[in-house]
Amino acid sequence: MKQKITIKTIAKELGVSTSTVSKALRDSHEISIETKEKIKAYADFYNYKPNSLALQLRNQKTKVIGVILPKIVHHFFSTVIKGVERGASEKGYHVMACFSNESYESEVNNLNVLSNGSVDGLLISVAKETLENQKFGHFQDLINEEIPLVMFDRVLDSIYCDKVIVDDIGAGYKATKHLIENGRKRIAMLSTPEHMNIGALRKQGYVKALKEFELNFNPDLVLEVDDNADLREQISFLLSKDIDAIFAVNEIYAAMAIRVAKEEGKKVPEDISVVGFTDGLISEFSSPSITAIVQHGFTMGKQAVELLIDRIENDGDILPPRTKVISSDLNIRESS
Repeated sequence: MKQKITIKTIAKELGVSTSTVSKALRDSHEISIETKEKIKAYADFYNYKPNSLALQLRNQKTKVIGVILPKIVHHFFSTVIKGVERGASEKGYHVMACFSNESYESEVNNLNVLSNGSVDGLLISVAKETLENQKFGHFQDLINEEIPLVMFDRVLDSIYCDKVIVDDIGAGYKATKHLIENGRKRIAMLSTPEHMNIGALRKQGYVKALKEFELNFNPDLVLEVDDNADLREQISFLLSKDIDAIFAVNEIYAAMAIRVAKEEGKKVPEDISVVGFTDGLISEFSSPSITAIVQHGFTMGKQAVELLIDRIENDGDILPPRTKVISSDLNIRESS
């Protein structure tokens, strides 16, 4: 099988610039016939198929950043897009946003639309269905074509690109530690399925805090929520396990935990304390208001777009992928 090649590979092997390769593949009059024939023959031999965006990036910039978000209504992602827009505006770029709605197919379609030459690079938070199906070929195609890509929040370790993430382990630790320091002994965790890496990482922090305070980790107190089943029933089952606190990995789970607990005659926080993730309007205006991990979405969005623009504007430089980790804070409210 012939190796997968890029424009940089062709340029290096033939001793020409990436710009020369790009122009030759577009049959530019600026390149001699002999050079064009040599480059095209090499590209054909290795089955190189140039992407229109990959070629455009080396010639005419659009000054537009493409963003694919998992959800249109989500406090965290709304703050991320504000950060993206601010960072892009400061650098003279515009933003084009699409939403996958957690669908693999929508994510692929959005990626195809944006990568037709209408944007200079892409910011992506991976859809839930993509993580579940473990199908990442559409991202690898971007890397193979050397299209600037930055992943944020939900990222893939197997994709070789820049990333911006929250310190999810540290956040899970802070939330659990707070509950323990408030006298809670049987702390349950409402988490995402295992394929969602953010839930798995927050669980690591949860376990770390339990061990530090010499509390036994009980896997029966960790509920990986099944999105296809009734959330109320799942939480009710968890409450039946004689728990005195819940750490929920998002504010929807936290708000529902409080509602179900109250319906079953439990007082919050007297009988059961609750800490959630994502400090949005739900956390602020729930009754009682919810103690929550603050993820700093604005900062994440701004740093992600700065990484992307740096990658776009230094295309000739070979920069190793970079990962930025954003720490989180705990906003203590009535629920704990």
